[in-house]
Amino acid sequence: MSDFGFLNTHRTWEDWAGMLVGALIVVSPWFPIQDHPAIAGDSMVILNAVAVGLIVFGISQLEYVALQRWQEVATILIGLWLIASPYTLGYSAEGFLRIYHTSLGAVVVLLGVLLLWQDWDLNDQDMLKHGQ
Repeated sequence: MSDFGFLNTHRTWEDWAGMLVGALIVVSPWFPIQDHPAIAGDSMVILNAVAVGLIVFGISQLEYVALQRWQEVATILIGLWLIASPYTLGYSAEGFLRIYHTSLGAVVVLLGVLLLWQDWDLNDQDMLKHGQ
């Protein structure tokens, strides 16, 4: 039986993936395939996407530098907000943007759950060694 250590250890590429997803969230209102181009003029939707993307990007950078468990919990919560935001902010009928935010939110949640699972048993000293 082989050991699947690849998923058991928090690796720096996962932090870089979080930064990439954060950047994709920031630019998602301007993705070229949109059902209704008027969504680009809705400032609340744009503000939400930019804020959520910057938070995901920033938390991923913090995980790369100084790993702590609250970052993974915050990542999960912000991913859940991104999934709920099309329905909460009223742009669920906007087709592709709803699909983008739901999909990217699911990726953020899955990444947060994976990172939390990987770091669950680490003590504070082991978490400080991350990225070195």
